[in-house]
Amino acid sequence: MTEFQTATRSSSAAADTFLAGPGESGLVSVVIPTYNRERLIGPAIESVLRQSYAHIEIIVVDDGSTDRTRQVVEAYGQPVRYVHQANGGAASARNRGLREARGEFIALLDSDDEWFPWKLEAQVRVLDRYPAVGMVWTDMTAVSEDGATLHERYLRTFYNAHALARIEEVCDCVDSLSLAWSEAPHDLGGTQICKGDIFSQILLGNLVHTSTLLARRERLQQAGEIDIEFTPLGEDYEFHVRICSYGPVALIEASSMRYRIGAADQLTAPHLGVHTARSNLKTVLRWLERGGTRVRLPRHMIRDRLAQAYAWVGEAEMHFGEWNRARPHLWHSLRHRPAQRKALLLLAFSVMPISVFRGALRLKRQLRALTAVKIAALLGNVAILGWLDPVLTFAGDVTMVA
Repeated sequence: MTEFQTATRSSSAAADTFLAGPGESGLVSVVIPTYNRERLIGPAIESVLRQSYAHIEIIVVDDGSTDRTRQVVEAYGQPVRYVHQANGGAASARNRGLREARGEFIALLDSDDEWFPWKLEAQVRVLDRYPAVGMVWTDMTAVSEDGATLHERYLRTFYNAHALARIEEVCDCVDSLSLAWSEAPHDLGGTQICKGDIFSQILLGNLVHTSTLLARRERLQQAGEIDIEFTPLGEDYEFHVRICSYGPVALIEASSMRYRIGAADQLTAPHLGVHTARSNLKTVLRWLERGGTRVRLPRHMIRDRLAQAYAWVGEAEMHFGEWNRARPHLWHSLRHRPAQRKALLLLAFSVMPISVFRGALRLKRQLRALTAVKIAALLGNVAILGWLDPVLTFAGDVTMVA
């Protein structure tokens, strides 16, 4: 193990026994953490039971639910295993499930999501064909709370860092799924597989959705547990970076799951954004330091990434009224990239009375209700449009955090 890789592991003795042994050959352990999801956990489990790849075990970790989750899960019997723990959060529940896993391969699934039947078989075949690849993930389809399809291919929309990372330029993307899986469904056979080392690229932002990944037990042994220091949100990104730091990974360019969006209890709900932003910044700082010469990014991209990460935290803290905490983050962002109109405006507002900022928010809401043309017509002077343009732009910039 290299000095770089040693630095990525937990210093605790538990790290040496995490997922000890090779696991049961060919077995896929599916870990599903859940909390008060009696209505949704059933469809998630059933989507695993419908997999064309049959050699599976399902480990449902109940993170202290107070509803009927236990009864729903235990009604399935084998191969579903119910594990209960006191409430400790999603990362703690996932780690518990990982420690219970017996398989050569391990997948994670959120309890409100559902897989398509081909997912695991396609991923196992890819890992079989490419022994150096330690983890494979896929695209995903976004659906509403009632199951209606909203976006067929949602990965690059939800994780917009893909636009910067451009993994197709650093990965080998010439193979198709049919080369790894000769019996792939006809509509999937031509699906592109991109494989390679994306450690540097993932530092530009998360590229992996946790519920789509399947990893070798050996790769997770190397990476270690999910780091609960990053809780309550954002720990998945650091976990993905750590997995990628140990070698090649692969992306199957097809949606393998339904990702439910819009639910109030989702960890991605907007009001939880400050925690995600802080974990994102912490991940970037940690891995830019640990990565050293392995980080192969132009200096300007690193500066832009740091500017974005600091600005995201500052903006989220402004949302929460934590202006004293937001101010240094916005300042650090501007040090890395001075020409940021939005960050400059937020920094200016952070030293003003909060009533000024709230007034700007009210202005934005009022301007949303009227187009510039309507305002001009109301005042009977089309020439006022030239004056309104900068006002609308200013209000838009200031209140983008609303």
